[in-house]
Amino acid sequence: MDRKQFIVATGAGVGFALFPGLVQCQSDSLKAYEKITSKIVKDTEGEILNVIGDIQTHKLIGSDTGNQIVEWVDNVAPGVGIPPHVHSKEDEIFRVIKGKVEIMVAGKSTVLDPGDIAFAPKEIPHGWKVVGTEKAKMITTAFPAGIEYMFEKLAQLPAGPPDFEKVTSICAEHGVHFV
Repeated sequence: MDRKQFIVATGAGVGFALFPGLVQCQSDSLKAYEKITSKIVKDTEGEILNVIGDIQTHKLIGSDTGNQIVEWVDNVAPGVGIPPHVHSKEDEIFRVIKGKVEIMVAGKSTVLDPGDIAFAPKEIPHGWKVVGTEKAKMITTAFPAGIEYMFEKLAQLPAGPPDFEKVTSICAEHGVHFV
C-alpha cells in the first residue's frame, strides 16, 4: 500500500476533508518525500574533495536527502584544522571515529576522542584541529544541506597555501564567516 492509499485507508482523508488547509501542506510534503530514495554508501565510496587540506569524502548531499542534511567523512593529518568560524544557515555535528580532534564551540575547547561528538549550532563560533600524532577520521553532518556547494568551490582553488581573501569570499557567499 503506498502512502496516499494508507492515508485514505486509515481515515486521515476525513481529517483532510474537515481541515482543508492541511491538504496543501500534506500534498507538498508527500511530493518532497517521494523524491527521496534510500542510499547505501560504503566506507570506500563517495566524492573525495581536498578542501584546503581537509580531505572530505562526501557520503550524502542535499540531492540525496531532500536538502535535509549533508554528511561527509574528514580524513585529516595532524595539525590540520578549520579556524574559528560561524555558520548563518546550518548546524553541524562532529563525531570522531579515529584519532583526536580539538574542537572549540562557543569559546570552550575540548579534545574529542573516538566515539565523542560535538554539536555546533548555527550562529555559534566553532573550529577544530587534529591533535596528536595520528590522522583523524571524523564524520561531520550539516543540516540543512547546501554547504556542499561551498566545499566544491573551495576544492577547486589551486594547490598550495590558500589565498585567504578568496577563501573568505567563497565562504561568505554561503553564509560562513571567520572570527
